[in-house]
Amino acid sequence: MPTQTAARTGSSPKTRTKTAAAKKTTATTTAAKPRAARKKPPALPVCGRTFDGTVCRKRGDHLCMQRAAHAVAFAQEVCVHTKDRWARKPFLLAEWQQDDIVVPLFGEVRWDPEWECYVRRFRIGWIELARKNGKSELLAFVALYMLVADGVEGAEIYGCALDIAQARKVFDVAARMVKLSPVLSRRLRVIDHAARIVDERTGSFYEAVAADAKGNLGHNPSAVIFDEVLTQPNGELWSAMRTGMGTRMQPLMLAATTAGNDPASFAKSEHDECVRIADDPARAPHRFVYLRNLSADADPWDEANWHLANPALGDFLSIEALREEAREARNDPARENSFRQFRLNQWVQQSTRWMPMHLYNLCAGTPAAEPEQLRARHAGKPAWGGLDLASKLDLTAWCLVVPDGIDGHLSALWRFWLPEAAVAFLDKHTDSRVSRWVEAGWITVTPGEVIDYDLVEADIAADCAALRVADISYDEWSGEPVRQRLERRTRVPMYPVPQTYRGLTPGMIELMALTRSRAWSHHANPVAAWCFDNVEVRSPAGEPDLIRPDKPERGKTGKRIDAVPTTAMAVGGWRLRGQKVKKSSRMVVMG
Repeated sequence: MPTQTAARTGSSPKTRTKTAAAKKTTATTTAAKPRAARKKPPALPVCGRTFDGTVCRKRGDHLCMQRAAHAVAFAQEVCVHTKDRWARKPFLLAEWQQDDIVVPLFGEVRWDPEWECYVRRFRIGWIELARKNGKSELLAFVALYMLVADGVEGAEIYGCALDIAQARKVFDVAARMVKLSPVLSRRLRVIDHAARIVDERTGSFYEAVAADAKGNLGHNPSAVIFDEVLTQPNGELWSAMRTGMGTRMQPLMLAATTAGNDPASFAKSEHDECVRIADDPARAPHRFVYLRNLSADADPWDEANWHLANPALGDFLSIEALREEAREARNDPARENSFRQFRLNQWVQQSTRWMPMHLYNLCAGTPAAEPEQLRARHAGKPAWGGLDLASKLDLTAWCLVVPDGIDGHLSALWRFWLPEAAVAFLDKHTDSRVSRWVEAGWITVTPGEVIDYDLVEADIAADCAALRVADISYDEWSGEPVRQRLERRTRVPMYPVPQTYRGLTPGMIELMALTRSRAWSHHANPVAAWCFDNVEVRSPAGEPDLIRPDKPERGKTGKRIDAVPTTAMAVGGWRLRGQKVKKSSRMVVMG
């Protein structure tokens, strides 16, 4: 069986019994020493915490079940669910939420000689789960508990995230809980526009804040709720909030996140430290750790492994949803990466192979011995262009997509240009395939060390004359003078496309959809196949639905991907401006 990570700090009552027995044995052994060597410490007072008619009689470090039961009761008797079929019903904690998180987090206490009272053992908590396992709801409950049930006057609770939109995800759940709870709605006031919940009785508040460390240095938090730490660019906000808690008696910083994809990120460094703490709690006894990560060597398609990262599976998380995503991920490397990260809570790499080449090869369509044959057979047809002129010293690409292609669906036609000086370098990394493609006419070589833009512009103008090119989508960094000359020469409108996640995602998604449905033909262009086989994509932290190609380091590797962004831009332009939206005459009645 592969090793899997499912760890938490804290102890159960059984563990406490064993610890007490061990202490008793130690005390017996010590009693045999001479009286001069013994110094009996003063007896600590009884905990004395009361709840529901019971009193905690324990002394020293212990699990105070009265404190734990108080937190559980607040969740289940005061808070309510806010969504779907559970809305307005009591917020009943799942067994794993109660026993593995809430009980140890709020029940473990220690004697504090400075404050001369018992305080919570854990000042920092780290919960790492796969997505859709109720992290936002759990954080919202903790925020409200710390606001009104922790017995603190002037409490300051901050909900932190990368930006205010992310911070509001937990805040909005908490605000909705307040509005739906008969008890909380009488006690608290929600100020939606300020993302703030106020308890005027104690002068306390809960507020959502974004990752601006300079603007957050003046806070004095009694609790910090940190959502999706994987999106944090650095540890500045974390440090600002943590150092601000120093004057509070028993502050709590609770973070909940899913695994990330950047091994150099702040979240990964905290994750690694939490793994060490889970192995050795004495390393940082003030930190609570709850990790549910499927190990990298586990079979991601074995449903028996899914529950580890998804403790809510079979409760409020649908296994059918995971099955659907798994089916899609098996044939799509990019989706597999997202499935591993967000559904199995595995730390992954940012860049992942994008195009399943076995599916790409099924889209070859009618092959051609040379590219000019394809352009001749598509002459006079409507087309949309994609152009990337960003590289003067290396491969440059131009793509035309023809919706009414010769195979009865969309066809893609490319031109590639390469400066003469770059051929030898690429030959060295491609077993001289580049030279063979030049000889066959798939790549046009221009003399010298830089690409001859006059030749590029002449070739594009020739294509625009041969086909009815509606518009051209181009890399906005290609240069304004080139754009102006091309528009004057071809009289074809050009639209800039930012080479960002949001700029390239629509075309990339559409291109993948065409590939999966075998709804386009690339006509076995060997240079394009080389580019598609090389391309890797990456997503921004926390947003797996956004992608862009990961550009290879041109001076260090023989990989090139230029056909991919040009095709994505051309397809995106066609979808955006080339298809008329049909107006519907149907009337839809909103109930």
